Amino acid sequence: MVPTKPQQVAADAALLFVAFVWGVTFVVVKEALTEIGPYYFLAIRFAIAFAFLALICWRSLLRVNRENMQAGLIIGLALFGGYAFQTVGLQYTTAANAGFITGLSVVLVPLFVAALTRRVPSPMAILGVACATVGLGLLALNGDLRVGYGDALVFCCAVCFATHIILVGKYAPRLDPVLLAIVQIGTVGLVSALIAPVLESFPVTLAPQVQVALLATAIPATSLAFLIQNKAQKFTSPTHTAVIFTMEPVFAGLAAWLWGGEVLELRQWIGGAVIVAGMLITVLKTSEPLLAPKPALVPVSKGQNVAPPHNRC
Repeated sequence: MVPTKPQQVAADAALLFVAFVWGVTFVVVKEALTEIGPYYFLAIRFAIAFAFLALICWRSLLRVNRENMQAGLIIGLALFGGYAFQTVGLQYTTAANAGFITGLSVVLVPLFVAALTRRVPSPMAILGVACATVGLGLLALNGDLRVGYGDALVFCCAVCFATHIILVGKYAPRLDPVLLAIVQIGTVGLVSALIAPVLESFPVTLAPQVQVALLATAIPATSLAFLIQNKAQKFTSPTHTAVIFTMEPVFAGLAAWLWGGEVLELRQWIGGAVIVAGMLITVLKTSEPLLAPKPALVPVSKGQNVAPPHNRC
């Protein structure tokens, strides 16, 4: 079933809320990483999120099957890659660089979709992505963007997040979104827990900033956020999702200004405005359908006329 315009608008609004939650929690996560290793933080965060979702959505677990498990594991590995590369990369680069490079996922999503479907995105979608990219640059860049070890890691994060958005768009329209959210979140927690003891030492006590960060991220920014994303991407395209997610650094900047006492420069305000413009162009000025994947890539239900549906802290 092709989504109606009201359904797509509602889905876009839900994804905007997700971007808001991720944006306002960015500062507390970065502060927490001074007291705990990134993999232990991810392991605890996603373990709590998994337990919360499993508890409130236990009926969904009764419907688990091989297809949902496989899809959730695949999506979860992409999600783990995004968070791991971003969190570790932040230790070797600036937040500005990390924010801009992570935002490259906005450009990568339509490029990946175009490569998979051999179809060029609509001109308005391209314009929206271009605006979002320019806006991210104005918002995040401070001086020269030098490519270093941390920058390379965060670029891998952008690739993983773009892949995650596309994979959710591929599987969510035909599988249980709740199960997908539970399995992918559990996958991130499990993989992080396996890696953490090898690379890090667990802190003797959890510092107050770590507890605050876990409280802020485990449920609202993880379990609820990805549950919303899985459901919303049934009714909107990957390009819409990617551009809407560029609002994350805007919300992060506003949070830092309002609650962190930071002063935003004029170019940063302009960058935020350009990002909003890119989002509005893509969401309101295009009638881009859900890209329906080729049967070889994604089997669709009978009568379903959607293409490969066509993504941080």
